[in-house]
This record gives sequence, structure tokens and C-alpha cells, in this order.
Amino acid sequence: MVSIKNLFENDDVKVIQKQGDISVIEFQRDVSVSKSNAIEEYYAGQMNVRRRQVLIELKGNEYITSSGAMQWTAGNVEASTNIKGVGDFLGKAIKGSVTKESTVKPKYHGTGLLALEPTYRHILIEDVSTWNGGMVLEDGLFLACEASLNTNVVMRSNLSSAVLGGEGLFNLKLEGKGYAVLESFVPREELMELTLENDQVRIDGNLAIAWSNSLEFRVEKSTRSLVGSAVAGEGFVNVYRGTGKILMAPVAPETLNNILTYRPKA
Repeated sequence: MVSIKNLFENDDVKVIQKQGDISVIEFQRDVSVSKSNAIEEYYAGQMNVRRRQVLIELKGNEYITSSGAMQWTAGNVEASTNIKGVGDFLGKAIKGSVTKESTVKPKYHGTGLLALEPTYRHILIEDVSTWNGGMVLEDGLFLACEASLNTNVVMRSNLSSAVLGGEGLFNLKLEGKGYAVLESFVPREELMELTLENDQVRIDGNLAIAWSNSLEFRVEKSTRSLVGSAVAGEGFVNVYRGTGKILMAPVAPETLNNILTYRPKA
């Protein structure tokens, strides 16, 4: 048995989310700072730029994480590569190369606590079963999920327009029953959730970070002709059609690049 002190009872640590076995803690202030960057750290915290960490309680169940996500474990927790042979490795290598996700996603099982690396991004915990046939993720969002979920790769409906639109051709899809943990560049309270009932949404840029697998996703010209698109000052837009839902950020990731890459000085 492992006893852990100065974690949940720490005044600087706050549990901000909990779903099933998954807890998200947030460090209210970073006291491990030097005199030279104390002011920077203080104002970063005031603007909600804080370290967050995912803790997963294992009770004989299994979780899959992105490569390198584990920081420490406590108890009888074991890890495996989740690779079932050469063919499985090659298949996952191809999936990883087209989705920009890690090829090998470790699987953790046993009884104890699994702590993931702290991050300055915002953590989303999503019940995949509520996403109408599964959820499709934008590149780089996946952090962890229950092993009961199936992970796969989906391709966009039209190859040529995806290339012209400057977007990737493949995305990671999660389906089944269980929770997924995602890293978002904006907090959940700023994300808009759009629910479609046999309708369509057109978005200029990669503002959608996740959408239902039931939606048809294409990249199309913003107007019916290239000349019209040029005159309107628009190019290609992402189009989602059908029935399902979309999580959409208020600004594109490039706009928040400083937040994404922010790391306090040691």
C-alpha cells in the first residue's frame, strides 16, 4: 500500500474536474520559482496560465496514454506497449504518421494511481458514447483514454479539396463506451458546442477541435467558383454536414501559439 501526502490536501492544489476514475488537479500557484521570474509567474497565474495534471485511479481496469505522457505511478501498476505483433506495429506506425499522433501508445493496468505529465494546456474529459458514433479529433489533442475505446483513423471525404485547403487528410477517431482525456488550447468554458440536426456548418480555418463521426466532413470552396472566392477574400472552408455535434474554439490555435508553447523558466 502506498500513502501519498501533500497532494490533495495541499492548499496550492485544487481538483477542478472529476469523471469516473479521472481527476484533474490544478496548481493554483507555482512556488518553485526563482526571484528573476517570480513576477512573470504571478501574472501568468492571474491570467489562468497554470499547471494542470491528470490523475487516473486504476482499479483493475486499463488506460491508454500518448507516448511519454506518464510522469509517475503508485501501487501495482504495469505498462505494456499495446502492440500485438509486427503487423499491428506497422499499422499503428502508419496511423501515427498520418495523424501526427505517437505510434506506440502505452497501456497501463493494475491497481494504483497513474499520474500524467503536468501541462499548461486545458484538460477536457469527454464521454465518447455521447458523440453519435464516436468522436473525431484534431491533431495533437489526444492525451489518454479508457482501453475499452477503439482508436482508428478516418480520412476526409474529398482528397483534392483537403490538399487545396491546407488541412491534413486524416484524423484520429475514438469510438465505444468510455472516457477520453484531451489537451485543448482553450478552456472548456470558452468552447462552443454546436448540435446539428440534418444541417450543415461552414468554418473558415481549423476552429473545430472535435466533431461527431456521424458528420460528413469536407473542405470546399467558400463560394461556387474560384473567382468568387478570390473576390470575397476567402479561400476554402471546412464543411460539416449531417447530424451530430462539434466543439469549436473561438480562435484558431495559431493565434494562441504563445500559450501553447509557454513554459515557465526554471
